[in-house]
Amino acid sequence: MLALATSLGELRFDPAMRWSGRARSASCGSTLALSLDTDGAGKIVALGVQAHACAIGQASAAVFARSAAGKARADFARAAAAITAWLAGEGPLPDWPGLAAIEPARAFPGRHGAILLAWKAVLDALPPEAPGPDALPTA
Repeated sequence: MLALATSLGELRFDPAMRWSGRARSASCGSTLALSLDTDGAGKIVALGVQAHACAIGQASAAVFARSAAGKARADFARAAAAITAWLAGEGPLPDWPGLAAIEPARAFPGRHGAILLAWKAVLDALPPEAPGPDALPTA
């Protein structure tokens, strides 16, 4: 898990990217910011991360980042719902590559908010509809 967490250093937050979003875990205070660029269909083509989170939150963000390219808001919304259900014991391990690496943290409810940070931040960043060429970026 620590190796995943340290891999985030390769993904620098870039305020020049078109979209940005933030999330905070109410249970532990961890925060995460994402910077994103998307194509005309709203699919991620570039990503940056700024994390002030525990190792679990950082590892989860790395798992998110490794498979975020090519996905759109609807994909992230489905994944966030599946992860939330899984954390609550109401569903199987979601089909997101690498998520099994953070499965041991599922036993610690105080870390569930940190696990979800990246998915919450991307939903904060991207508009509900696929952004077209005239969509306004988030601040």
